[in-house]
Amino acid sequence: MKFIIQRVKQAKVTVDHQVAGSIDRGFLVLIGVSKEDVVDMEMAKKIADRLIKKLIYARIFQDENGKTNLGLKDVNGQLLLVSQFTLYADCKKGNRPSFINAGSPDKANEIYEYIINECMKEIAVVERGIFGASMDVELINEGPFTIVLDSEEI
Repeated sequence: MKFIIQRVKQAKVTVDHQVAGSIDRGFLVLIGVSKEDVVDMEMAKKIADRLIKKLIYARIFQDENGKTNLGLKDVNGQLLLVSQFTLYADCKKGNRPSFINAGSPDKANEIYEYIINECMKEIAVVERGIFGASMDVELINEGPFTIVLDSEEI
């Protein structure tokens, strides 16, 4: 499982010219679920829980001294969670990526929904994209500041 976390001043997702989710200061998180993640759904939820905890408590907002010392809750930050199977693109052969490493849509969506629900227990404003839709994502990346959380590395 992968989370691409971007610290943003604002972000929004539109689908068919309709805003699906929009936030002010906080994190835009692109979420990828691999086929290995969904072999055991109970284990997948445990992996998601670890990543969620890292996400919620990541201290990447600046304090009064300009140090990245504050977390999402400290700044009343918001979350915009967007599913993105292309995080598991395999570009080893040729010029066209393969997506065979991405989790099956039904199980990946189950994990995506789980992540959203768990984040809603911790953060007041949690917005979302639409799973499987063609989305337009706009953001103002603050910093820029982008972090990759990969379940294979934590």
